[in-house]
Amino acid sequence: MRSYLIEELTEDDMHSIKARLLEKGFKGTLDDIYFIPFPQEMLNDEQTEHAAECGPYVLVLETGQDSIKMELLVRGKGRLRCSCISYCTPEQRNQMIDFLDNFIRELDIPV
Repeated sequence: MRSYLIEELTEDDMHSIKARLLEKGFKGTLDDIYFIPFPQEMLNDEQTEHAAECGPYVLVLETGQDSIKMELLVRGKGRLRCSCISYCTPEQRNQMIDFLDNFIRELDIPV
């Protein structure tokens, strides 16, 4: 699995991150799993065509004891398996990594 990992976060950092993820409504169906909405304008052609059946599209973020890991797989919440589910393109990857970096920066967490 391709992912973006940020490690060595403090307990206070993790509390702040989890609180903000909950505040934004990103909570997933399992403990420590969050769904980061994927921007509509960044969808590839097939994902756009499948949006009604397979969307909304998300990236999964997992919180650990002192880390967060964002999978770089664009998933549809409407279907578990479909040809539209794919790894991020370089442009998508860069935008989503920037999103997570900015999210952390807004919480004044040095990484």
